[in-house]
Amino acid sequence: MSSERSRLTALYGGLLVFAGALLTGVVYLLVQQGLYSSISTAVTTAVPRGPMTPWRTPPVALATAVPAQRTKPLGKADDTGSLAVTKISDLAGEAALSRLLTVSVIVFAAYAVVSIALAWWMAGRVLRPVAVITGTARRLSGANLHERIALDAPQGELKRLADTFDEMLDRIERLVGAQQRFAANAAHELRTPLAVQRAAAEIGLAGEPDAERVAMIRKKLISVADDSEQLIEGLLLLAASEQGLERREPVALDVLAHAVADGLGAEAAARNVTVTVRAEPLTVEGDGVLLDRLVHNLVANGVRYNVPDGSVTVRVEGDGTLEVTNTGPEVPPETVPHLFEPFRRLHERTHARGEGAGLGLSIVSAIARAHGAEVTAEANGEGGGLTIRVAFAP
Repeated sequence: MSSERSRLTALYGGLLVFAGALLTGVVYLLVQQGLYSSISTAVTTAVPRGPMTPWRTPPVALATAVPAQRTKPLGKADDTGSLAVTKISDLAGEAALSRLLTVSVIVFAAYAVVSIALAWWMAGRVLRPVAVITGTARRLSGANLHERIALDAPQGELKRLADTFDEMLDRIERLVGAQQRFAANAAHELRTPLAVQRAAAEIGLAGEPDAERVAMIRKKLISVADDSEQLIEGLLLLAASEQGLERREPVALDVLAHAVADGLGAEAAARNVTVTVRAEPLTVEGDGVLLDRLVHNLVANGVRYNVPDGSVTVRVEGDGTLEVTNTGPEVPPETVPHLFEPFRRLHERTHARGEGAGLGLSIVSAIARAHGAEVTAEANGEGGGLTIRVAFAP
């Protein structure tokens, strides 16, 4: 900070000193050019130019008068007066210029000192917000991400910088909080199947188990392993989606919607849920595998979290919108934004067979962000269910 202040002081002080030196030089030259004529006029007014009056002598008698001699012309006296005026003007001008130069140097030196001091003060005042930002950045840690700069200053570049820094801290705080919740939930989700496996092995295989007990424990362990594998695959897919896209290709989203609906037809029939697809031709640039997972998660959630004789409607519109609407239990509006967080569900997990890990919508959100799309959700109201829209950039 001190080096930046020194550089700004040198810049501001140098500009002020240069301007003072330039102003002093211009004033000196202008005074020098007009000083002689001004002093000459003043001297001429005070000492009028004219023939010099000779000293009077007593009259001489005619008898003793000498022959007439040639006298100096009157013009010579006038030239002597002019030379005297010129000499006086030159001396007065030199004295005035010498005095002006002395005073100017003294004033300029004082002006230079004041300019440098003023430049140092100005540089400190300009850099004060930067010092506040730096101090806040140094104090920040994971324990006090809630702290903000909140710079109290007029609108300007540094005010906008401080506000931008505060907005960045808001985003970082949200991301850190989400990561902390994700780590805690992931640890909990992974610890649960391990505990179930351990309990099944210790209790079910204790003593001398018969073939039926062994078969039951085997089935339970396989089921828990499947759930764990599904959870790990979801975590890996979520991590891959957060890293962005490695390749892009044209993907027909309308064809993809029909394919996903056909693939989930058996599960929908088993749950007595009707899936309807209304798709206009739409092609987007992206990763076909990830987009397939996006559509699959939306439709699968609509099928699984539904009511008997419910419905799921998939709409693909030509303007770049994918919309999935399903019937189901009523969703509180304040809960909707949190459904896109990992491991967040409308109801607590029961660990029933086929129950998801709570990563479906968070994966949808990550894939949408990787494709530059925006995901929004809206509760259907008293009728129950949810409407999720994915708007792709044109």
